[in-house]
Amino acid sequence: MPSLSPAILSILTPFAVLFSRPVWNNALKLLMGTILCRGKRTVCSALRMMGLDNDTAFAKYHHVLNRVAWSPLLGAKILLKLIVEVIGSGNPLVFFIDETLERRKGPKIKAKGYYRDAVRSSKNIVVKSSGLKWLSLSVSWRFLFLSDSLLCLL
Repeated sequence: MPSLSPAILSILTPFAVLFSRPVWNNALKLLMGTILCRGKRTVCSALRMMGLDNDTAFAKYHHVLNRVAWSPLLGAKILLKLIVEVIGSGNPLVFFIDETLERRKGPKIKAKGYYRDAVRSSKNIVVKSSGLKWLSLSVSWRFLFLSDSLLCLL
């Protein structure tokens, strides 16, 4: 079984507190398989790349993110702390917030609502669609090793 380098593990280790030890080991296997696989990055593709596609208990890998009790809020706090450590406390942080409507139908979708569809709406016509509203937060900063002359070339 291949293993991750110490440099990658040093970045991932803070997230280990989110999971129990067996689930964390399964999450690492999924991560390695996801990095290695080509095409769609599904759980099955990741398991296939790791040679675990014939494992009799492969369903436990599907449960890593959807059935195991873990806190996305705690994961976000850990990620923000790591980003601030990399950027440094003296450098400015620029945040970008975006909302996306994922159009979904069906009775089993719990958080479904009716939202303004920015893609289908115009200045005069407002179109509402049912689905899930996702908010994403991005952080932007300038790498210190990039000089202004190099940025002009990009």
